[in-house]
Amino acid sequence: MRLGVEETLGALNAALGPGGPVWFKETRARHLRVRDFLAPRRALEARFGDDQVPERVVHAIVGLQGPGVAPVLSCAPTPAGLALQLRRSAVFERVLGAVAAYAAPTVPAAPGPHVVLHCPALRGSPCALRLSQLRAVLVADHLARALHAHRVSVRLVPAVRDPHMPTFLQQLRVDWPAASERAATEALRSRALAELTPARNAEALPPGALGRVYLKELVDERGRTTGYDPNLDSCLVTEDLLAVLAELQQAVQDWAEDSSLGLATAPDAGADSCMVVHVVSCEEEFQQQKLDLVWWKLDDQAPLRQKHLVCGPVKVAGAPGTLTAPEYYELRHAQVCKASALKRGRDLAQDSAWMEIFRVLCVATIKFEMLSTAPQSQGEWLLLFNSILPFPDLLSQTAALPCTAPGLHITARTEMVCKFLVQLSMDFSSYYNRVHILGEPRPHLFGQMFARLQLLRAVREVLHTGLAMLGLPPLSHI
Repeated sequence: MRLGVEETLGALNAALGPGGPVWFKETRARHLRVRDFLAPRRALEARFGDDQVPERVVHAIVGLQGPGVAPVLSCAPTPAGLALQLRRSAVFERVLGAVAAYAAPTVPAAPGPHVVLHCPALRGSPCALRLSQLRAVLVADHLARALHAHRVSVRLVPAVRDPHMPTFLQQLRVDWPAASERAATEALRSRALAELTPARNAEALPPGALGRVYLKELVDERGRTTGYDPNLDSCLVTEDLLAVLAELQQAVQDWAEDSSLGLATAPDAGADSCMVVHVVSCEEEFQQQKLDLVWWKLDDQAPLRQKHLVCGPVKVAGAPGTLTAPEYYELRHAQVCKASALKRGRDLAQDSAWMEIFRVLCVATIKFEMLSTAPQSQGEWLLLFNSILPFPDLLSQTAALPCTAPGLHITARTEMVCKFLVQLSMDFSSYYNRVHILGEPRPHLFGQMFARLQLLRAVREVLHTGLAMLGLPPLSHI
């Protein structure tokens, strides 16, 4: 079994006896020179009083064993608290001997709920996409990749219908289904006609509108305590709205395709086992709240769990606020080409191989800008302890959706992979600049050189898995 940071922390906290978690993993290079984990002095005083940690507890910590628990070298009191250092040579041997296990996410023991990822922004054309909507598209794609990696059954809605959208998504390396046929709306239309409130004499319905349904009762019944806007009163029911609901309804009801692909499925495929996550821009959320309530009103089998992942506004320095998504792509692509031409002293626009590299770099720039917020170091141990060892846990946290959390809104840790890759790049650059991995052929250094090559292999595997979570190709392809 692979070693794990969470498993080690769990065993360390359990060794201290009843109470909340105390230990934390060190990440700073200056601290990692002397320790790997620390139980702070103040936390220990709260647990044991002013007395020192009992000797039997320290002995128990040094002798810790268990599935996924890293071997301990020493545990001793210091002014900062109880400092623990691992048997680093043994950890290196275990990790580098099973690199593939650390570059893959942990598969959960039991399948979670089915997840429908709904991104309304994809119903339009690329030239109509605002930057906040582009962020929603990239967040939905990233979340889908993270969930798929954990073998969660995911359906992506809507299937894109605009003829130009698939090409634009391919440019962005976003994997999203294209439309085949429209879902049937007859049942929803019949239910809607029964629920419609007759139009007032002074109110002329726009073309395509069937009438208006009032939502105040539903807001009072389920929405007020979960975060729905209390000002929601009514919604105009149109043929387009029924088509949206029909596609969502079909995605919830039909999981046969996902099962045939070998994805984990829960025993009960009903509405209770499904969660719908609406990934929306801040401008779209109010309309999406209306659609949630109309779905509940017209469909008795609508999922009870609907969550909103709201993406905030995007500002691009030095660019107009009206910039569309394709214009933003062209801006970043031109900047990448210009920077490369200045660096190499020539225009590479006619070189197809270089232009493919520029396209990948442009997409990587966009995704890091959209998915991360405003985003030091020992040799080998810093890379292994901060990057390779905790990577499976990081992937699990990326795919974790708070299914049972109260309220309408949820958050997704889309920034975690971006921040991780940035830090890994910095740590590896520092390591590579200071360490001669392939030195002179001295026989007594062959073992050390082999170990370093294994470490580089581990870093490469982790890096490629992280890039795949963003829909970016391996380094060997750019």
